[in-house]
Amino acid sequence: MITQGAPASKAVTYSRVMLKISGEALMGDQGFGLHPPTVQRIANEVKTVHDLGVEICMVIGGGNIFRGLQGSAQGMERTTADYMGMLATVMNALAMQAALESLGIFTRVISAIPMDQVCEPYIRRRAVRHLEKKRVCIFAAGTGNPYFTTDTAATLRANEMACQAIFKGTKVDGVYDMDPRKHSHAKRYETVTYDEVLQKHLGVMDASAIALARDNDLPIIVFSLDEPGGFCGILRGEGTYTRVHG
Repeated sequence: MITQGAPASKAVTYSRVMLKISGEALMGDQGFGLHPPTVQRIANEVKTVHDLGVEICMVIGGGNIFRGLQGSAQGMERTTADYMGMLATVMNALAMQAALESLGIFTRVISAIPMDQVCEPYIRRRAVRHLEKKRVCIFAAGTGNPYFTTDTAATLRANEMACQAIFKGTKVDGVYDMDPRKHSHAKRYETVTYDEVLQKHLGVMDASAIALARDNDLPIIVFSLDEPGGFCGILRGEGTYTRVHG
């Protein structure tokens, strides 16, 4: 079903969620790297949800620093390029941790690649305990394996942590039938199925992530990260977004 911007009528309330954002979301208007005011703004959005008592997991991409697929396309060996991209996600996770802790939110960066001097290794039961103690858990270094995106890592960790939904923060307020930034007549989906996302190539997440979410009946909420209060508003049953489901 397609709608032209009307919010979903049914309130959406979750107690444990995964927030997936791209590395590019942290660079603001810059063309590269981290933009501290933008990092702080996103941290403030996370705090408003944390203040509701919601347990929050996060996965942040690394494309603002290095993207493995692009490195591979330029002649670098793919596995090496992907590992470099994983290290970029650790840098972004540490930046977000610093911003959240400046707001008084206890945060743990948990890496799929052990680097004990800067963050914790991934141990599922320990991560679950952090969430139960209302600490924000930022999962870094993807799955720890090349050839897998941070979309897939977010879906994997969301399932392992028993999250009730993945919140995919983007530049637009949902899933459209075409890019709304290029086509003024683009129409937004209020809800869309996993299979429609795959069949129509809607670009919500990569195919592996969508298939993993579908197989575990894990809904994906696509919303605008640039809309102030948007993340918190959806949890209160407000705002505009697209729900991807079975």
